[in-house]
Amino acid sequence: MIRRRQQGFTLIELMVVLVIIGIASAAISLSIKPDPLHLLRKDAERLSQLLQIAQAEARADGRAIVWRANAKGFGFSRTGDNGVDVDGFDSDSQLRPRAWENTPMQVSIEPGQTLILNAEWINPPLRIMLSDGQHRISVQRDTAGVLQVVNP
Repeated sequence: MIRRRQQGFTLIELMVVLVIIGIASAAISLSIKPDPLHLLRKDAERLSQLLQIAQAEARADGRAIVWRANAKGFGFSRTGDNGVDVDGFDSDSQLRPRAWENTPMQVSIEPGQTLILNAEWINPPLRIMLSDGQHRISVQRDTAGVLQVVNP
Protein backbone atom coordinates (compact mmCIF):
# COMPACT_ATOMS: atom_id res chain seq x y z
CA MET A 1 0.00 0.00 0.00
CA ILE A 2 1.46 3.24 -1.15
CA ARG A 3 0.55 6.34 0.80
CA ARG A 4 0.29 9.52 -1.09
CA ARG A 5 1.39 12.61 0.67
CA GLN A 6 -1.43 15.11 1.17
CA GLN A 7 -1.11 18.45 -0.48
CA GLY A 8 -2.26 21.73 1.06
CA PHE A 9 -2.01 23.51 4.38
CA THR A 10 -3.11 22.35 7.79
CA LEU A 11 -5.54 24.32 9.88
CA ILE A 12 -2.77 25.29 12.31
CA GLU A 13 -0.61 26.69 9.52
CA LEU A 14 -3.51 28.81 8.25
CA MET A 15 -4.23 30.12 11.76
CA VAL A 16 -0.58 31.09 12.26
CA VAL A 17 -0.61 33.04 8.99
CA LEU A 18 -3.84 34.83 9.97
CA VAL A 19 -2.40 35.81 13.37
CA ILE A 20 0.73 37.19 11.71
CA ILE A 21 -1.37 39.20 9.24
CA GLY A 22 -3.53 40.51 12.11
CA ILE A 23 -0.53 41.64 14.13
CA ALA A 24 1.06 43.33 11.10
CA SER A 25 -2.13 45.18 10.16
CA ALA A 26 -2.64 46.35 13.76
CA ALA A 27 0.92 47.67 13.90
CA ILE A 28 0.45 49.54 10.63
CA SER A 29 -2.88 51.06 11.64
CA LEU A 30 -1.46 52.25 14.96
CA SER A 31 1.54 53.85 13.29
CA ILE A 32 -0.57 55.85 10.82
CA LYS A 33 -1.38 59.30 12.17
CA PRO A 34 -4.69 60.96 11.28
CA ASP A 35 -4.67 63.55 8.53
CA PRO A 36 -4.29 67.00 10.17
CA LEU A 37 -6.56 68.62 7.56
CA HIS A 38 -9.26 66.06 8.41
CA LEU A 39 -8.94 66.90 12.12
CA LEU A 40 -9.11 70.61 11.32
CA ARG A 41 -12.28 70.12 9.24
CA LYS A 42 -13.78 68.02 12.03
CA ASP A 43 -13.11 70.82 14.54
CA ALA A 44 -14.63 73.40 12.18
CA GLU A 45 -17.77 71.32 11.58
CA ARG A 46 -18.22 70.70 15.30
CA LEU A 47 -17.75 74.41 16.00
CA SER A 48 -20.32 75.31 13.34
CA GLN A 49 -22.91 73.00 14.92
CA LEU A 50 -22.22 74.28 18.43
CA LEU A 51 -22.44 77.92 17.31
CA GLN A 52 -25.88 77.18 15.84
CA ILE A 53 -26.97 75.60 19.13
CA ALA A 54 -25.62 78.56 21.12
CA GLN A 55 -27.34 81.04 18.80
CA ALA A 56 -30.67 79.23 19.26
CA GLU A 57 -30.14 79.22 23.03
CA ALA A 58 -29.40 82.97 23.05
CA ARG A 59 -32.56 83.66 21.05
CA ALA A 60 -34.70 81.44 23.27
CA ASP A 61 -33.32 82.85 26.53
CA GLY A 62 -32.91 86.47 25.46
CA ARG A 63 -29.45 86.77 27.03
CA ALA A 64 -26.20 86.98 25.09
CA ILE A 65 -23.76 84.08 24.92
CA VAL A 66 -20.05 84.74 24.43
CA TRP A 67 -17.75 82.31 22.63
CA ARG A 68 -14.09 82.29 23.66
CA ALA A 69 -11.24 80.20 22.29
CA ASN A 70 -7.56 79.64 22.88
CA ALA A 71 -4.91 77.27 21.52
CA LYS A 72 -6.17 74.35 23.62
CA GLY A 73 -9.94 74.64 23.37
CA PHE A 74 -13.05 76.78 23.47
CA GLY A 75 -16.12 77.44 25.55
CA PHE A 76 -19.35 79.37 25.78
CA SER A 77 -20.50 81.58 28.64
CA ARG A 78 -23.66 83.54 29.32
CA THR A 79 -23.23 87.11 30.43
CA GLY A 80 -25.38 89.01 32.89
CA ASP A 81 -26.65 92.56 32.60
CA ASN A 82 -23.36 93.90 33.96
CA GLY A 83 -21.27 92.01 31.37
CA VAL A 84 -19.90 89.49 33.89
CA ASP A 85 -20.05 85.78 33.05
CA VAL A 86 -22.86 84.14 35.03
CA ASP A 87 -22.95 80.69 33.42
CA GLY A 88 -20.02 78.79 31.92
CA PHE A 89 -22.23 75.89 30.75
CA ASP A 90 -19.97 73.45 32.61
CA SER A 91 -22.83 71.01 33.19
CA ASP A 92 -24.45 71.49 29.77
CA SER A 93 -23.91 68.45 27.53
CA GLN A 94 -23.72 70.50 24.34
CA LEU A 95 -22.25 73.89 25.26
CA ARG A 96 -19.69 72.69 27.82
CA PRO A 97 -16.04 73.71 27.38
CA ARG A 98 -14.24 71.52 24.86
CA ALA A 99 -10.71 70.81 23.68
CA TRP A 100 -9.71 71.06 20.03
CA GLU A 101 -9.07 67.75 18.25
CA ASN A 102 -6.11 69.34 16.52
CA THR A 103 -3.90 71.22 19.00
CA PRO A 104 -2.40 73.74 19.22
CA MET A 105 -5.00 75.73 17.29
CA GLN A 106 -4.71 79.32 16.11
CA VAL A 107 -8.05 81.13 16.09
CA SER A 108 -8.94 84.51 14.62
CA ILE A 109 -12.35 86.17 14.39
CA GLU A 110 -13.28 88.72 11.73
CA PRO A 111 -14.50 91.32 12.53
CA GLY A 112 -13.30 91.84 16.08
CA GLN A 113 -11.83 89.43 18.59
CA THR A 114 -14.94 88.54 20.60
CA LEU A 115 -17.89 86.57 19.31
CA ILE A 116 -21.16 87.48 21.02
CA LEU A 117 -24.28 85.58 20.08
CA ASN A 118 -27.34 87.60 20.97
CA ALA A 119 -31.11 87.32 20.59
CA GLU A 120 -31.16 89.29 17.33
CA TRP A 121 -32.35 87.43 14.25
CA ILE A 122 -30.25 89.51 11.86
CA ASN A 123 -26.52 89.46 12.57
CA PRO A 124 -23.57 90.82 10.61
CA PRO A 125 -21.41 88.42 8.58
CA LEU A 126 -18.73 86.66 10.53
CA ARG A 127 -15.65 84.54 9.82
CA ILE A 128 -13.76 82.39 12.30
CA MET A 129 -10.43 81.23 10.91
CA LEU A 130 -8.93 78.04 12.36
CA SER A 131 -5.33 77.09 11.65
CA ASP A 132 -2.97 74.40 12.85
CA GLY A 133 0.07 76.22 11.48
CA GLN A 134 0.06 74.39 8.13
CA HIS A 135 -3.59 74.30 7.10
CA ARG A 136 -6.43 76.79 7.41
CA ILE A 137 -10.18 76.43 7.37
CA SER A 138 -12.92 78.88 8.26
CA VAL A 139 -16.42 78.88 9.66
CA GLN A 140 -18.44 81.64 8.02
CA ARG A 141 -21.80 83.14 8.87
CA ASP A 142 -23.62 85.05 6.15
CA THR A 143 -26.14 87.86 6.64
CA ALA A 144 -28.99 85.32 6.79
CA GLY A 145 -27.30 83.65 9.79
CA VAL A 146 -26.33 80.45 7.92
CA LEU A 147 -23.08 78.92 9.13
CA GLN A 148 -20.87 76.90 6.81
CA VAL A 149 -17.37 75.46 6.78
CA VAL A 150 -15.23 76.85 3.95
CA ASN A 151 -11.71 76.03 2.79
CA PRO A 152 -10.04 79.38 2.06
